[in-house]
Amino acid sequence: MALSRYYFSSAIPDFLGTSDNEILGQLADANQFSLLPTQRDAWLEQIKILRGALDNIDGQVIFEFAIPRMGSRVDTILIVGHVAYILEFKVGSERFEANAIDQVYDYALDLFYFHEPSHKCNLIPILIASMANPVNDRIVSAQRQPPPPIRAAPSELRRHIEEASSCLGGEPIEVDLWINGSYSPTPTIVEAAKALYRGHSVQEISRSDAGGKSLAITSEAISDVISASRTGRRKSICFVTGVPGAGKTLVGLNIANQHTDKSADLYSVFLSGNGPLVDVLREALARDAVEHSAERGERATKKHARASVKQFIQNVHHFRDECLRDAKPPAEHVALFDEAQRAWNLEMTAAFMTRKKNQPDFNQSEPEFLVSCLDRHGDWATVVCLVGGGQEINTGEGGIREWIRAIGPFTNWHVYVSPNLRSAEFDCGEDLALMESQGRVTHDTRLHLFASMRAFRAEQVSELVRALLDFEVDAAREAFAACSEKYPIVLTRSLDTAKAWVRENARGSERFGVVVSSAAERLRPLAIHVKAPMDPIHWFLDGKDDVRSSYYLEDVATEFQIQGLELDWTCVTWDADFRFSPDGWQHYNFVGSKWQQVRKPDRRRYQKNAYRVLLTRARQGMVILVPEGSEADATRPPAYYDATFDYLRSIGFMVI
Repeated sequence: MALSRYYFSSAIPDFLGTSDNEILGQLADANQFSLLPTQRDAWLEQIKILRGALDNIDGQVIFEFAIPRMGSRVDTILIVGHVAYILEFKVGSERFEANAIDQVYDYALDLFYFHEPSHKCNLIPILIASMANPVNDRIVSAQRQPPPPIRAAPSELRRHIEEASSCLGGEPIEVDLWINGSYSPTPTIVEAAKALYRGHSVQEISRSDAGGKSLAITSEAISDVISASRTGRRKSICFVTGVPGAGKTLVGLNIANQHTDKSADLYSVFLSGNGPLVDVLREALARDAVEHSAERGERATKKHARASVKQFIQNVHHFRDECLRDAKPPAEHVALFDEAQRAWNLEMTAAFMTRKKNQPDFNQSEPEFLVSCLDRHGDWATVVCLVGGGQEINTGEGGIREWIRAIGPFTNWHVYVSPNLRSAEFDCGEDLALMESQGRVTHDTRLHLFASMRAFRAEQVSELVRALLDFEVDAAREAFAACSEKYPIVLTRSLDTAKAWVRENARGSERFGVVVSSAAERLRPLAIHVKAPMDPIHWFLDGKDDVRSSYYLEDVATEFQIQGLELDWTCVTWDADFRFSPDGWQHYNFVGSKWQQVRKPDRRRYQKNAYRVLLTRARQGMVILVPEGSEADATRPPAYYDATFDYLRSIGFMVI
């Protein structure tokens, strides 16, 4: 169900002439949930504070303005002349809590980034604690907009409005155009999952440009395949490709969320072998469900919420194990496999089955077994593989070629692919050609997501990383020039400098953290230990006051923990496991007390892909740290790092 844009809107003079009960009645009518006494009292206090501040001021007052990406509403927005004031009230509070300051800043930043009329107007976030003493904050004049939030006691609100109106320039805001202006969000995968789970459509939470429309188009293409399979009583497999951060996971979640009724034959399941992604999304949805039930005056336990979420997002290995235990067809006719390129090949699967499941004669790769599970249905089934090129990062991950080979023996299955699946990065050309010669393949350009949604500031980041890793220096420089103004990338030799940079750039609750290769064993002198335990749930979801969160810049995430997830700002720390040389990348593992060169092509590919993952996790910008090394340490002399640093600098990254 779509969020209405606001609960109440009125010209300020009309607002002042309207009774509290009439305003409260309109707010209550617009509210989708039962009106709790606490909410009623909060609205009445807000009305009282605004009445005391707005006498003889012209403008518009708007209550509960929707921020769909965040699934929230701003308490009040005041539009006065050329300024929009974003007001967050903490009724009954004597203090200005840090999380409340971040909350109102997040609202202002969200409008600035994604609400078209707000791109160029003055946005002033103000936090009002109803019982606080005056603090005499002032508007900070800064190049970066919007400025940090102002803390205000109720008695200070009018002064802030008058000061901002006099010291800020700009054209008057047209109220109707502002209220009804285009809102084109780019949510994080966690935000998107929460919004979808609450009932929003992918169109509501995605941009309105070509990249955002691509999500809806691809979702429609998948739905067409599922519908045709069901109607025609046939079985099909569909491959969805896309650049890093294009929204493949979001598309999968969107389709799964549309079909959650276990009694219906369209019942779908979202599966992923990415343990951290599954854990983080499940926990985020469970926390969100509990929080929103409390807002509605209901009681929901985390245990109950987790049980519900578990049906929506499942670990592919648990799905596999259930199919091993029970030979009947699974409940789902549609299975969506996220990061399908990471499914295990025959060797890895057989070894696991022998070691862990006491099945020494197992003779199927993971893709082949999973297809066989859906093939148990006597009527129809659809498998959707969400795949990224160059994303295999661990031993035994078979890539897309393994899926194409797996489907071969199932001659009653039809294959749907985007033409992009022929790209070298997917490494399945010959196998795909064979299946095409059998007339089993349908090409559909809609099955490719061409634009990065992660780096909403600069879609060229994926191309920059590809060119950088492939030694296409001119192409990398061109891509960097195209994105550098909106997407800062800087280079440093100092960890302290890198940490300071991400802290200074992040605003509100924008999340930042340190990411490193899992083979980065010689960063321990920098207090970075890649083998130290890290809980992705705490790292990705907990706040600035939790030492286990990414904000503390103490625990680090490797490619295994961060693939499929994202941060706003990253510190990518580059070790000697992956070194530049004029003849190509040199690959090393640290074993015992020294580096050993990696020679196996697969392992070299995984290592390169690990850095591809690390370099494409930031939504807004990153700092790349290449340590200086030490002449006194034979395991990390400067020579191991300097060439890499010089190569990255040659791309054009500014050194800080």
